Amino acid sequence: MYKIIVDAGTSWSKVFELSSELLDNPNCILKDFFINKNDYVFKSANDEKFFGKIYLIPSIELNRQNILFDYATGHMVKNKLKNSQNFENEIISLAYGAKKILKNLDNAIIMDIGSRDTKWVKFKDNKYSDLDWNTNCGSATGATVEMLLKYYNVDANELEVQDKKFAVTCGVFGMEKIMDAVANGVDVKIAISQYINGIAYNAWNFAKRPEKIYLSGGFCKNECFINSLRKYCEVEILGRFVLLEGLY
Repeated sequence: MYKIIVDAGTSWSKVFELSSELLDNPNCILKDFFINKNDYVFKSANDEKFFGKIYLIPSIELNRQNILFDYATGHMVKNKLKNSQNFENEIISLAYGAKKILKNLDNAIIMDIGSRDTKWVKFKDNKYSDLDWNTNCGSATGATVEMLLKYYNVDANELEVQDKKFAVTCGVFGMEKIMDAVANGVDVKIAISQYINGIAYNAWNFAKRPEKIYLSGGFCKNECFINSLRKYCEVEILGRFVLLEGLY
């Protein structure tokens, strides 16, 4: 049995290539985006065991590939499914994936922060309780940070947590504040870190100020964001592939 599963985000897409047998080589079409050195062991919701490869691919590049997927989430790939019925809403994929990974969810909030949106789902006594999804102006956070890092040629690993934060209400306004601060002599790395602290504070507020957040998405790789969020609540990292886990 062979399946390809994708979580197609606005900036980055995450892909599982799964087989009931060991995969000797990465898929030839996606090989340039192969990110794990060892085979990934994937268990379906029915506890079927698969071996797989993981790919992280720019979404603009994914659109150029002539691939049909078995299961997918993300609006970018609705027309690239073998069976249109195997498309899932992103927040439902997040909920299914979190429940699959964590098994026992007691008053847990799982938050996924992407390039242009933030979404969270809450479980109480292992049952769905609440959710919210911000797809408006204030949600363009991940893409904004990527653009700032590239524009100023800064490595995210060089950023340190700051006590001060920018009041982030919009990605565009956030960039303006950073550029104004830099023009007035503030170190670039400090300005970006203050902006990231503002994003973390907003995320915590958006989730209704929980004591703990299970974090999903690209910011799981950003230590400055993680440690900024830890100023406000406990944080447990789930990684970038939670939505994929919820698809099958």
